[in-house]
Amino acid sequence: MNETIDFAGDENIGVYTRVFEDVAFVPLDAPEEYVSTVEKRLGVEVVPTTIQGSSIIGSLLVGNSHGMIASGLATREESDLLRRYGEVLFLNRTMNAAGNIILANDEFAIVHPALPERYAEKISLALDVPVIMMTIGNIPTVGMAASATGRGIVVSPTITDQEIEELENITELPIGTGSVNMGSHLVGTGLIANSKSYLAGISTSGYELGRIEEVFGFE
Repeated sequence: MNETIDFAGDENIGVYTRVFEDVAFVPLDAPEEYVSTVEKRLGVEVVPTTIQGSSIIGSLLVGNSHGMIASGLATREESDLLRRYGEVLFLNRTMNAAGNIILANDEFAIVHPALPERYAEKISLALDVPVIMMTIGNIPTVGMAASATGRGIVVSPTITDQEIEELENITELPIGTGSVNMGSHLVGTGLIANSKSYLAGISTSGYELGRIEEVFGFE
């Protein structure tokens, strides 16, 4: 089965899709082939929706097995749908693109360093994990700079030694640098994954795929 895919011609699949262990949220206009591939490859139920009327679901939603964090601009209908799949914390502030500013798995959450501490505390409670405020590769939108699952963390190759040390202090999971779509350092924009499998943007090279598989332990 192919490891790469595009979303209606766009290689940035992580912008449009948010994957959890048992469910994935995709835009309402997701092509049938895309939905089928995500469902089979990642072993999830695929739920079409929008968030705040937008198709960039991966940028506006994040979470783990304990809960989800979503943009506070989600409509009531969108919010009700998300709540069918778990507890949801809504970010009711200007910095509300949850999928961009938060990186999370079942062990930890990393948040944009400019997010107020009171919101970091709320995120910690909602996801039931410790939260640290830091950049990854000096990129504050940490959800775009990395991809984290229960198997490992693929991070931007621009990550600093200090940032790696901070990550190693909160997890024993493998941490490895990688890229997507022929050299993009914004790993989270071109990679969707859970503990079962992964999919990368259509332009991702064989070398990049090998690196992702090595870090996540899918070799």
